[in-house]
Amino acid sequence: MLDVSSVVSLIPVRRSGSVCMRAIFPLLLGGLLSGCMTARIEELREAPTQISANEAIVLLAKPHLEGTGTEEKFLNCLERKLIGEEFSASVAHKQRAGKPVEPRSAFKNRPFQIYADHHFVDALYPWLEPSTAPANAQGFAAFLSRPGVAERVAEMGVRYIVWIDGVTQKTDGGGSIACAAGPGGAGCLGLGWWEKTSDYEATVWDLRQGVSAGTLSTDVRGTSVMIGAIAPIPLIAPVQSTACDRLAAQLKSFLLGSGTEETAATTSANTE
Repeated sequence: MLDVSSVVSLIPVRRSGSVCMRAIFPLLLGGLLSGCMTARIEELREAPTQISANEAIVLLAKPHLEGTGTEEKFLNCLERKLIGEEFSASVAHKQRAGKPVEPRSAFKNRPFQIYADHHFVDALYPWLEPSTAPANAQGFAAFLSRPGVAERVAEMGVRYIVWIDGVTQKTDGGGSIACAAGPGGAGCLGLGWWEKTSDYEATVWDLRQGVSAGTLSTDVRGTSVMIGAIAPIPLIAPVQSTACDRLAAQLKSFLLGSGTEETAATTSANTE
């Protein structure tokens, strides 16, 4: 499979009222197609943070009464990028197999620890269910003031809750590919394309101070192409993995306290 960043497109791709035009490149008897991919990161810090190696965070998909919540594989990707392992998934797998589990990681030489998401929610049932989970600063303060919550959190050694909200979804597409077989062989002809958006937001709650430490968001848009040239040739824009990479890097820097000033920062990039 070819990556979308390794080739140059021949056609314009419409995106949000603008046109992303790429130069013609004589490759493979006429060229291959790819779309644009753009990424944007925003950060708003409300309080200083400086997590230590013996403190833990828990990554939770923001509860929704209706609609689609954040994909589990995106949360797993964030854990893998943050500490090098999909810890919550590993704990869940061991639990299903009937093996003893420890819901809090004990990694060495890592910037912080991870607490398994499902164990954290179960330990604080029912206060993190969709109908009762805190949605704002007032709700978060009320959550911490409930009997036994602060004590339970302290026992678990969890310093920050990181709410993850957002999804990856298809936003546009077009074209077509026809494939046929005959006495002389088989082949495909045509071109199809589709656009996806990965839009995620991370809200960081400080359980020790009882405040919102800030929010980070990433918005990655990309166009993938399928070319029918004898055999179908997919050129995939890795929007979700790019969103995971960028949000994880920003979140790690945020938790470690890089730049503690109360400020909003925005970065954006075009990926070819």
